[in-house]
Parts: sequence; structure tokens; C-alpha cells
Amino acid sequence: MKRDSVYVRHMLDCIRRIEAATVGGRSAFLESDLAQDAVARNLQTLTESSKRLSARVKAEHPEIEWERMAGFRNVMVHDYLGLDVERIWDVIIRDLPRLRTAPQTILAELERKLE
Repeated sequence: MKRDSVYVRHMLDCIRRIEAATVGGRSAFLESDLAQDAVARNLQTLTESSKRLSARVKAEHPEIEWERMAGFRNVMVHDYLGLDVERIWDVIIRDLPRLRTAPQTILAELERKLE
């Protein structure tokens, strides 16, 4: 359980960093190699952390597309030359807001179990 909470906190930290790197909006993101690199790295780290969560936590949260996240991580790591920043922006806009709530819920559940 403690290990899971470490990974969930790491996921939340990555989400916070992605939000900070994209606060200027789409055009600022598309124009900044630095923002793109920061987001790509944090998406990679976020998805890697999600892969390391226990099977129990994943089973308790089937609403999260764990396998899709793992697949996205594989693209980020193994096909980095083919990354499409427009696709990354779509992930930020479409998936990140939804994904923010799940780790917060998971962390709260894990902390309750430790009490």
C-alpha cells in the first residue's frame, strides 16, 4: 500500500508539472520546445508510475484505462522520434483532467486504509 501511494503521489506531481508547462495554452505549447519536452517527460513518468501500481489498485479502479496508458507510455519511450505534439496536446486536453481525479481518489483511499 505504501508503495502504491508513492507512485500515486508521483502521478499527481507529474500532472501538476504538465499543467504548469501548458498554462500558456495550445499555441504557447506548440511554439515551445522546452514546454513540449517537459510535458513529454512528465507524461512518460506519469504512465511509468501507473504501470508500477499494484494489480489490486488497478482492479479497484477499472474506470481508468490502465492498458491504454501503458500503450501510450510505450509509444512515448520507443517511438519518441515519431511523437506528434498535436496528439500530445489532445491527450493533455482530453485525458489529463479526467486522469487528475482518479489518482486523488486512489490516494485518499490508500491513506484511509493506513489509518
